[in-house]
Amino acid sequence: MRNETQTPGIVGGRLPAQAYEANFTDLHPPLTAHEAAVAADRCYFCFDAPCVTACPTDIDIPLFIRQIQADQPAAAARTIFDQNILGGICARVCPTETLCEQACVRETAEGRPVEIGRLQRFATDTLMHAGVHPFTRAPATGRRVAVVGAGPAGLSCAHRLALRGHDVVLFDARAKPGGLNEFGIAAYKTPGGFARAEIDWLMQIGGIELRMGQALGGELALDALRGAFDAVFLSIGLGGVNVLADQDEAGQNVGPATDFIATLRQSADLAELPVGRHVVVIGGGMTAVDAAVQSRLLGAETVTIVYRRAQEDMAASRHEQELATARGVRLICNARPVRVLGNGAVREVEFEYTREGPSGLEGTGERFRLPADQVFTAIGQTLEAPPKGVALSGRKIAVDAQGRTSVAGVWAGGDCAAGGDDLTVTAVAEGRDAAEDIDRTLREGAGS
Repeated sequence: MRNETQTPGIVGGRLPAQAYEANFTDLHPPLTAHEAAVAADRCYFCFDAPCVTACPTDIDIPLFIRQIQADQPAAAARTIFDQNILGGICARVCPTETLCEQACVRETAEGRPVEIGRLQRFATDTLMHAGVHPFTRAPATGRRVAVVGAGPAGLSCAHRLALRGHDVVLFDARAKPGGLNEFGIAAYKTPGGFARAEIDWLMQIGGIELRMGQALGGELALDALRGAFDAVFLSIGLGGVNVLADQDEAGQNVGPATDFIATLRQSADLAELPVGRHVVVIGGGMTAVDAAVQSRLLGAETVTIVYRRAQEDMAASRHEQELATARGVRLICNARPVRVLGNGAVREVEFEYTREGPSGLEGTGERFRLPADQVFTAIGQTLEAPPKGVALSGRKIAVDAQGRTSVAGVWAGGDCAAGGDDLTVTAVAEGRDAAEDIDRTLREGAGS
């Protein structure tokens, strides 16, 4: 039965009850032991393997695949976790098709790479399902580190610091840890509460205290943290979102795709989640695809992604684009929004076709309209409240190769830091590497 909202056309329960479970099931089911063995046999175990070079966390991919081939999935998991403590979720959400698998020699020779991502999931799931945490803390150093932001970079940093024997207090503004892994990734990529289960598993290292509901600039002042802790790592993400020029006048049902995804991820009953009949998503990245596909899976009749540049310029990978079109999402490229039309609530969006001109992107003057009772914007995120006194590079925190900021004793990583790709796997690498530099700095300062 439908649950009508205050706005006509935005309703829940568009589909039969059983359809929701089917639509939001695991996007890529796990490999069986036999399937993993067969997949592992395809690896050439290259010397100077290009897949390792392509992995932001530098996992020894040929080694862990050989360990799977030798029927040692737990050893394979240890190889993965040595470099990427969030290897479980990265196996699910990492764009392997543009990283390790694209670099695979099998892909170059045959157009069909070794299934590195699914093999990584097989190994990490095997160890995690056994309830085993493969690491033991070093003796306590007596040093305390504040990590602000419990997303991928913060979790990675906190675990590595705890592993090295430091005590870590992990702060986050939300009521639950996980950052984008918990609130910003399509539900069909991480079903069954995996994001939180992985955090619970990670916390088995000990030495990490979670403090939720505390935001930098609110309850937390950077100067106070520097005074109370031996080091500070900032992984505060990008809390702000870019909006349409006339979004304030657009009326109801125009809002950030990130909010829609977060609401969906925290929903106890997807049948209760309202969705429009005609949905328009503006943007060309992974967030736009996740919002569009999930709108379709909730029962929207038409869903259209509109991107201002050419399709090959979309930040979403070709794999993600094909996933969207396979689910019935229409892609319109080389078009930018001009205005949102409606009377208190959106009814249409007007666009102008674009082209690359001598001075960059320009409008052609030709316009068209799309019917819409719900519009999601995925046109970029911004650093919502830059930390006071910390130098910026563009719109992000400036850091050096070790993740050090302009403020002594303060490091940063993840989406809030300049220089890296906004990917879970990149954030994990930045958190890990900053933790190693923090550890070296603290030990040198202690004379050990």
